[in-house]
Amino acid sequence: MGSKDCGRHEDNRQLAKRISLAVVGFLIVLAIVIFLVWAILHPAKPHFILQDVTIYAFNLTPPNYLTSNMQITLASRNPNDRVGIYYQKLDVLASYRNQQITLPTLIPRTYQGHEDVTIWSPFLLGNDVPVAPFLVVGLNQDMNTGMVLLKIKVLGQLKWKVGTWISGRYQMNVNCPAYISFGGRTKAVQVGLAMKYQLVQSCSVDISLD
Repeated sequence: MGSKDCGRHEDNRQLAKRISLAVVGFLIVLAIVIFLVWAILHPAKPHFILQDVTIYAFNLTPPNYLTSNMQITLASRNPNDRVGIYYQKLDVLASYRNQQITLPTLIPRTYQGHEDVTIWSPFLLGNDVPVAPFLVVGLNQDMNTGMVLLKIKVLGQLKWKVGTWISGRYQMNVNCPAYISFGGRTKAVQVGLAMKYQLVQSCSVDISLD
């Protein structure tokens, strides 16, 4: 191999090295810019409030079946003035002492603009759901004392939107306590055959990477 060929190979190696360094440098600068934008505009979690629960059915039948049909009103507020939120998929369900007692109800995909408020009113249905025997005992005790604590849960995914940039998916877990009173302690309003409970209860919200 002549000296010219050696020189040409050396030039090619130098060019490839410069291109690689340029690409790496560009990616580093891009990552720094994205990090700075994210740090400056770091989004706050959405705020959820359980406004009310309307109970159409809530009863136990032997030996251990629970029917609980209800409609809830759930409000979500985006507290960010520069960041939008895409709710990708939201499943809403009710639970009692960590056991799911209704089927999940899917809320359609929703975009929430800066400082916007979104309200959903899904039905949660659970007909003849078998519950653990020890939960039957606890539920009977709670109903006899006149107060049952349910948890309304929202499980799903969201994305943040800053300008034209959209983040990856994040997991969202919302937990709303719903205190349902029975008997003489109830403060519900009768709506036809149903009982409507005005709660205006704040919910806990956890956001994590998908």
